[in-house]
Amino acid sequence: MLNCAVAVADGGGLSSLTMRSLAKELGVKPMALYHYFTNKDEILDGIVDLVFGEMELPSAGGHWREEISRRAVSARSVLRRHSWAIVLMESRSRPGPATLRHHDAVLGTLRGAGLSLAMTGHAYALLDAFVYGFAIQEAALPFDRGTAPEVTASIAARFSPEAYPHLVEFATERALQPGYDFGEEFEFGLDVILDVLERMIARGNGDDP
Repeated sequence: MLNCAVAVADGGGLSSLTMRSLAKELGVKPMALYHYFTNKDEILDGIVDLVFGEMELPSAGGHWREEISRRAVSARSVLRRHSWAIVLMESRSRPGPATLRHHDAVLGTLRGAGLSLAMTGHAYALLDAFVYGFAIQEAALPFDRGTAPEVTASIAARFSPEAYPHLVEFATERALQPGYDFGEEFEFGLDVILDVLERMIARGNGDDP
């Protein structure tokens, strides 16, 4: 039932998910859903937990940087499939077991790397701000990897080189070049964050700043 709710949201966005639309998808009357859920909030709690459950957990036995990187890449991939979930990820007041396991594993990995409790909080917030923010930006782009050159060229054609020289330079020498992939910016940004954390840990600066 919750998997069906995820499919409805995937197909039409979060606004398309109502008790009525879910009931129609399941082939039942809307009132039948109240036998399983008190209200829509319980459904939202459940589907958010399913989304968290799709993300790879960092392993306690691995190197912290590799595990945190793998978790971030997985989270981005999951949120590309379920972009509607981004606004809900941290909004639930009754998190499910998959959500709790996820947070506990990430916190444990950062603590195990040598970060203090406060710095663990800073690092986790920074990582999620980057992953969620990138997912939002990526979902809003007017193109995908295959259509980026065509869409970018159409937009760039409206630029005046005299008025917007830097935009023209970026479009022609970067975005319109063969093989350009906006997704590569994710890898760059993630490496910057992990490099800083790694240097702090190596210097013994895992304590409060």
